[in-house]
Amino acid sequence: MRNKLSIMSGLCVLMQAVSYGAESAQWEVFETSYESAKAYPNAFTEVEVDVVFKQGERQWKVPAFWAGDKKWTVRFAPPVQGKFTYRVECTDKANPGLNGKEQTLSVAAYKGDNPLLKHGFVRTSPGKTYFEHADGTPFLWLGDTWWKCLCKRMTWEGFQELTANRKAKGFSVVQIVCGPYPDENFFAPSLENEGGQPYLANDMSVVNPKYFDYADRRFKHLVDAGIVPAIVGAWGRGDCNSMEKFGAVNIKRHWRYLIARYGAYPVIWILAGEIPEETKAGQGPWAEVATYLRSIDPYHHPLTCHTGQGRRVAKDDIPVIDFDMVGGNHDERIAVEPQTVAIVSSAYSTKPQMPVLVGETCYEGHMQQGFGDVQRRMFWGSILSGAGGHTYGAAGIWHAGVEGDHGNWGAWNRQPYDWTTWKEGMNYPGSTQLGLGKKLLEQYPWHRFVPHPEWAPGCLAAGIPGEVRLIYLPRRNVYNWDGPEVMDLEPDIDWHVYYWDPVAGRKFDQGVIKATAKPGDASAKPVSFKKNVPSPQDWVLVLEKEK
Repeated sequence: MRNKLSIMSGLCVLMQAVSYGAESAQWEVFETSYESAKAYPNAFTEVEVDVVFKQGERQWKVPAFWAGDKKWTVRFAPPVQGKFTYRVECTDKANPGLNGKEQTLSVAAYKGDNPLLKHGFVRTSPGKTYFEHADGTPFLWLGDTWWKCLCKRMTWEGFQELTANRKAKGFSVVQIVCGPYPDENFFAPSLENEGGQPYLANDMSVVNPKYFDYADRRFKHLVDAGIVPAIVGAWGRGDCNSMEKFGAVNIKRHWRYLIARYGAYPVIWILAGEIPEETKAGQGPWAEVATYLRSIDPYHHPLTCHTGQGRRVAKDDIPVIDFDMVGGNHDERIAVEPQTVAIVSSAYSTKPQMPVLVGETCYEGHMQQGFGDVQRRMFWGSILSGAGGHTYGAAGIWHAGVEGDHGNWGAWNRQPYDWTTWKEGMNYPGSTQLGLGKKLLEQYPWHRFVPHPEWAPGCLAAGIPGEVRLIYLPRRNVYNWDGPEVMDLEPDIDWHVYYWDPVAGRKFDQGVIKATAKPGDASAKPVSFKKNVPSPQDWVLVLEKEK
């Protein structure tokens, strides 16, 4: 009798498992694997496997990745709560291990405090000039450049230290290459991580899952820290032209593998670095890859490409990007000139609107120039010209430099740009100062800011009429205490004014500007403001409506 009851109890547990299936939370990664019924000489190139998740009439077709031997793994981040069914599909219909097998998944609300999961994946929305989470919460992009930080020069312990440093400073995005590097002669030994090379054939036809296993750990660590990985799939500059080396077919397959492994994370896609401007308009082989990427990404993560100029919209163009990443200049003198800042202004005004930001410009300490005041000027120049964020970079970090292995080679007889180590670059002051700038912006509805250069001639200005104005006065010559003149303040509003120190985050209160309008006035003159700065340096002047 006891045995019979035990059997019945076991059957009940089994029936519950079949009935309710697996469990997960919204936006968290649900992972499961399948075993192929047959071995393939090269599973990576011979078959494709997808898992189709369904809820009612909606479905998400999620690429699975070959994990070695006969194992295929899928990762799915449920974008909604409720019950799902899912089944595996393979291009080899005669393989019973990779076809059919419908199962169920129950998805509950996320209960943690990670903002990337609490508010949902980062996205762009039509007509908006900023990024936001799936629930509509604005997301302010402050990026750092870690192009080569998946390689073994950057140890796992070092990666954790750098992540903690950037999290503490307020960085929200890390741009990082997962694939062929710039400057590295494609698959040179210096590209390896703890698992070896990403590919074991020089045409990218033999993938090495162990490389990506170790990359998984790093990407997950960034996400756990609340930092979005902006994954770059390849590079396209003349001396490291991935398209010329591998061709569109192999790069597409590489991108399919990246989407399969990392699409369930809150990521952003950067198609490739330094590729032709025409790509943004849907022209050329890179655009072919972008179109393919968009077609297989079930989450529609924001996609861009790393180029110097903004998109040029012609009548027959079919844009393949969701936000416009532009460049600056690695010469500190040119990086802050009006024509360089105008790249952002031009991209911001291009219709239809989409977020724009600088993805690469003068790195701090790069070739021993571009330090703090240059970084501040580029940041505020971009943000107050309409950018939806900004990406910083530092010598040592982008190339994962260590003592004895600099990790960066120029196109000029392969001479190094820098001997800076990543630990030196991590402590450059600009990263702290840009983090302070982000914190100031987040005190206000920054996503509603619109550029208003007419508010303060000779300065950079943006804000919301009648609510708040932010004005950046760049550093000028020494002994210059002249403050900016703020024009045409609304006559019916009292303004609280303070100078904010972009170096240390200190506030210097300037009191209240009283409105000139009186009850019964038919009209009143606009108010102007001019007051000396606290010291001869760069300043942010903040005017906020008196409460």
